[in-house]
Amino acid sequence: MSYDEAIFQMYLGEVPMFQACSEEELSAVAYLASPLALEAGTAIVREGDAGDDFYVLMMGTATVSRQGHDVGKVEPGEFFGELALFDPAPRNATITADVPVTMAVLEHGRFQTALDAIPAIRDALLKGMALRLHEVDARV
Repeated sequence: MSYDEAIFQMYLGEVPMFQACSEEELSAVAYLASPLALEAGTAIVREGDAGDDFYVLMMGTATVSRQGHDVGKVEPGEFFGELALFDPAPRNATITADVPVTMAVLEHGRFQTALDAIPAIRDALLKGMALRLHEVDARV
């Protein structure tokens, strides 16, 4: 396993929908990711565009904006776009690199292939998503 895959696997374990996955399942998902480096000022995703990739920021920071207003920051280890792995709905924000950034990117097609090939990952993800919904429901 490469250094980037190991770091990505560690960060994946922090993503709520992946928390029910075993280390082997996380490793299989991490293997599918590709590194991506972008320069400062580059839009990583744009509000309104169809989403199809999931990102984990490994190095650098990025700004989240909605309708032209800054609403948050993304720091190393944080993630965005996880729902795009299941639903190509339009992105609800623009995320722009503040400085040069390095990310792990999990593409929708590669992820779907893994779900078809390894049903245990699909089951773990469904369990993780159900747990997350229960947590959200308990707060309301």
